[in-house]
Amino acid sequence: MSIIVQKFGGTSVADSEKILAAARKAVRAQKEGHQVVMVVSAMGKNTDLLIDLARQIHKDPPAREMDMLLSTGEQVSVALMAMAIDSLGQQAISFTGAQIGIKTDSTYTKARIRSIATDRMRQSLDEGKIVIAAGFQGIDEGFNITTLGRGGSDTTAVALAAVLHADVCEIFTDVDGVYTTDPRLVPDARRVNRISYDEMLELASAGAGVMHNRSIEFAKKFNVPVHVRSSFSDNPGTLICAEPEAPGQPVCGTALVRNEARVTLLGVPDRPGAATAVFSRVAARNVAMDMIVQNVGANGLAEISFTVFRDDLPATLKAVEEATREIGAAGYNYDDNVSKVSVVGLGMATQPGVAEKMFRALAEKEINILMISTSEIKISVLVDRDVAVDALRTMHSAFQLDVQPDCVPKEVIGAAASRLNNNTADVVARMQGMEDLIIEGITLDESQARVTLVGVPDRPGLAAHVFEQIAAGGIVVDMIVQSVGREGQATLSFTVPQTDLAKSLETAGRLAKELNCGAPTSCPRVAKLAVSGTGMRSHTGVARRLFQCLADVGINVDMISTSEMQISVVVDGSQGQKAQDALRKKFADVMV
Repeated sequence: MSIIVQKFGGTSVADSEKILAAARKAVRAQKEGHQVVMVVSAMGKNTDLLIDLARQIHKDPPAREMDMLLSTGEQVSVALMAMAIDSLGQQAISFTGAQIGIKTDSTYTKARIRSIATDRMRQSLDEGKIVIAAGFQGIDEGFNITTLGRGGSDTTAVALAAVLHADVCEIFTDVDGVYTTDPRLVPDARRVNRISYDEMLELASAGAGVMHNRSIEFAKKFNVPVHVRSSFSDNPGTLICAEPEAPGQPVCGTALVRNEARVTLLGVPDRPGAATAVFSRVAARNVAMDMIVQNVGANGLAEISFTVFRDDLPATLKAVEEATREIGAAGYNYDDNVSKVSVVGLGMATQPGVAEKMFRALAEKEINILMISTSEIKISVLVDRDVAVDALRTMHSAFQLDVQPDCVPKEVIGAAASRLNNNTADVVARMQGMEDLIIEGITLDESQARVTLVGVPDRPGLAAHVFEQIAAGGIVVDMIVQSVGREGQATLSFTVPQTDLAKSLETAGRLAKELNCGAPTSCPRVAKLAVSGTGMRSHTGVARRLFQCLADVGINVDMISTSEMQISVVVDGSQGQKAQDALRKKFADVMV
């Protein structure tokens, strides 16, 4: 008999009527012939109330005791849900995370799942009961209750679907699917029928709040179809699976992370190991860095910029102060009033012109770009927070995301079970260390050259003007990095095919004179290395590990660009193969 996992968030179980409505959905699914596992969050704002209560008693409550406290919210919900199902004449049984057998590490408030036992759930399902599991929680080796952090119930649901080999994981929420952007900010946002794991991962990290990135990491790793649906209607929702909605569409969505902070280290000695000192100290404080940009050094000095959530800025600045002294940097600055706006789409990997179109749209609105970071399927820019929503709307309009694409996929929800061709023993084996980092590839591209403009004026339209001029010469740009340093001057670097270097330098030279900045610098042969995988951002030490590896073999990094699933670096062309070999050896334990 097929298994369906249904997850109901806090707004979906906020009161008795909504609990009964959710119970009816589960009963209906069971009567349609499915075995049903429900994952339930705490009711409404219950978790927020518990956090507030704790802080009234202790300004910095012990993390272990916070987990003990917060786990009670889900325990209330699962018991009430079991009662609701019983009142409808069906059998149900509720379990805490510990009773199910969700084993985690001991990182309180941000625990990672290590393994899940299935015997007790399967026995209850075979007895005809609806299993109701508490989301957001587990238990460590010392039998301490742990919680999974942001999006923890989504993570629980997808993990249970993976370990039970469920046909689909249905996420019931207060919206009726995944939209091209936040419909509360952009009224003409469109619900997408289907979106790929990779696109959803990038959108989740870029600010889309429908799903948390850790749950999508699970879904991708174990090939679990995730169906995002409304708790309050029977609308078809959105399927998150391996395939995109329209393969030929360059952009599938835009997203906004409103509360970011940008930190820039100035005058960093341009030598192997400098970045490692920074990233290791930040990672040691369990702070996840978002955009990471390093630009090519001038006069032996480089700049490293990165963003973090604004709430993490105090801890980050302590780490940066230590790193500045250690490496002998000239200093640092920061801005806690910035936001990240991104466009995402699998199609941009094969279709040029997305960056130029994005930059031009922002320029026409006179929105200044503070940082640029690119990957194969995402372009992110940092802007002032007060223009962030305008930037989001501008990009949504520029790529006509309100228009239904010509290639509309066939209904695939009912065919979700076709993905279950994985060998069961293989799936069970992979459940050990369920949230471990997985590196899927370390690629090397030795066909590119690098061009850098230093000291360009930091003003609206700069990036649009530069890349329109480059595109006019028929030159395809790959990696783009922009960072802002001192006195409002920016450094802009990009890579192009080696065969186009001469044309690129000619254009860059004209631009340098026009912009009244220094002559462009270049490297005729660079090596671009891309480390791709699942869990790249949520495992805060990946960047540190990567840069430490390159420093250990004496390789200096000229450019850095990051995304949810990839860290890309540019090194001297003569060092490419050596760098790839070193990275493959360093990450051998987590490569697939």
